Amino acid sequence: MQEARQNQRPAGVELGRRERRKLEVRTRILESAVELIEEKGLEATKVVEVCERADVAHKTFFNHFASKQHLLAEIAQHGLNGLLANIEQARKQPTSTRGRIQHFFENLAHNLEQSGPMHRELINEIVRIIHEAGDELEQARKLHDAFESIIREGAASGDLSDRHGLETLTEMLMGAFYVLVFNWANQEDYPIQERAVATARYLADSMAAPKEE
Repeated sequence: MQEARQNQRPAGVELGRRERRKLEVRTRILESAVELIEEKGLEATKVVEVCERADVAHKTFFNHFASKQHLLAEIAQHGLNGLLANIEQARKQPTSTRGRIQHFFENLAHNLEQSGPMHRELINEIVRIIHEAGDELEQARKLHDAFESIIREGAASGDLSDRHGLETLTEMLMGAFYVLVFNWANQEDYPIQERAVATARYLADSMAAPKEE
């Protein structure tokens, strides 16, 4: 009887449950991988250890990810999504462009300071994958467009200089982000908070519309 009732269950309900289960397992693998990378480093983290931490079979891992590199690519995508969300959060701040730029860079510095030392390897890998994966143009464009949204909004409100084009200002903002992240990831004692504040101040000063006399 129980088997009969299962056979009568709508296919969509069963599929939904399977998909939720697959998503739960995939998320557990991803979270376990990030934990291990932050504990041991990127190279030292092995697939078998990720399986043990996530409590999944080796075969189950490869049902979700073709290789460790594919796993890292998805971690990079999640990292990019988080970065895009932080940029959008800065853009929505009810303040000037100066305030939005300051909010973004201070938040960036705070997030990096809260991460462990091994996170530096992961950050480097995320940046590399964004620009070296097969869809790098799409991923890099998403990041570019997110920074550009702050610039466009500032230009529309009139608090940015019109001496330079929007593309130039966007690239200045994006380039400053990359420099800060690269230096933090590759210099153990890099004063990220101090440099982030100084960078935000410089960008805001150089982009600001001239004051009327």
